[in-house]
Amino acid sequence: MNETADVATGDEKGGMSTKGKVVIALAGWIGLAIVFGLLFGSDGKNEVFKPQEEFRLDAWLYINIGGVDLSITKAVMYLFIASALTIGIMVWIARRMQQKPNRVQTAIEVAYDVTKTDITGGNIEDERLARKWFPFLSALFFFIFFSNMIGYLPLPTNTHETVNIFGVEIPAFALYAATANIAVPLSLTIVIWFSYHFEGIRAKGFIPYFASWLPPGLEEMNPFGKAAIFMIEVVSHFVRLISLSVRLFANILAGHLLLLFMGGGLAVLLGIAALGVLTFPMAFAFYVFEVGIVATLQAFIFSILTAIYIGGATAESH
Repeated sequence: MNETADVATGDEKGGMSTKGKVVIALAGWIGLAIVFGLLFGSDGKNEVFKPQEEFRLDAWLYINIGGVDLSITKAVMYLFIASALTIGIMVWIARRMQQKPNRVQTAIEVAYDVTKTDITGGNIEDERLARKWFPFLSALFFFIFFSNMIGYLPLPTNTHETVNIFGVEIPAFALYAATANIAVPLSLTIVIWFSYHFEGIRAKGFIPYFASWLPPGLEEMNPFGKAAIFMIEVVSHFVRLISLSVRLFANILAGHLLLLFMGGGLAVLLGIAALGVLTFPMAFAFYVFEVGIVATLQAFIFSILTAIYIGGATAESH
């Protein structure tokens, strides 16, 4: 009844209902794809285009010290940019604090409060310990956030494809994120893993810390049962190395792959120009979703899980 009334009201006003506009837009979208298909047809499968090359880490500056490869790649460049943004923006805001903050200062203050109250204070019971770990957790959040965000800015980093500008071959613009390389999230996770174990041992002592892995109420259980539960806890702590790192890596990598294929990669790969007309609006929707939600959410999840691990390692109970 309501839908019929809305349509009738739209007709009386000489306008068109929202449903009608959506149907016309979809019809126009599909019609445009059909026109492109008729005009350009299909060139067949493209054997030259290789999407995996977008993620290859070619050495820009080869450095080998003592058999260790320390070459400069685009991943290193993105890490440097993320680090510079994390330090630079925080210092710049700190030196320009105003009584009536502008929009940038307000946004930073909100993010600061989230890292201090929700991430750190909400998961680490000991106030002294929370103050100690707040700088690390805050830096971790902002570093991952900036690393994710610059991954959605086109930069000249695609050495596989070049562009000729006034006779000079420069890398083509591409999207890449250091956190889409498993080595970066895994390195952060390893630091966190050792840190919370160290903090737990220092807070409780070596034997009591590992004894705290057993939940209370097992006094009457036989030693074999306790050993089995303890081994489950051991496995769960090692699984954190995978779950924490892969969650960040997989979400960012999946987002970039979706943008790559929906933004035209699939049309090029299959040689069907009309397919690009259909997938490009999807790519735009994915782009807004990734920038607006995923980049921030993954930084928040990684940081809050770190705080939970530290808080759990130092808490009095299991």
